[in-house]
Amino acid sequence: MSKKGIIHIYASHNNTMILLTDITGAETIAKCSGGEVIKAQHKEGSPYAAMKIAETIAEKARERNMAAIKSLTRAGLRIVTIENVTPVPHNGCRKKKKFRGKKK
Repeated sequence: MSKKGIIHIYASHNNTMILLTDITGAETIAKCSGGEVIKAQHKEGSPYAAMKIAETIAEKARERNMAAIKSLTRAGLRIVTIENVTPVPHNGCRKKKKFRGKKK
């Protein structure tokens, strides 16, 4: 019987982080970031680093007989569900201040 878990993926221009938790999200099972698998700091957010991070998390998930998300299926894990929980801005950014220069 396989266990279920949730994988949280944070990807920015500078780094990629993956966190594997149990189904409630309370217990962390495994975590990995670009700094753990890549030596050059400027390559932490690269696709190669993301692939290596996913492989590391997949190995740790396989040790606990857990299923995972689609990006980890190459490692032989099963997809249960995929959800997009990206926050949506409500009102956008603040407008620029009006220029108050010298009056003639």
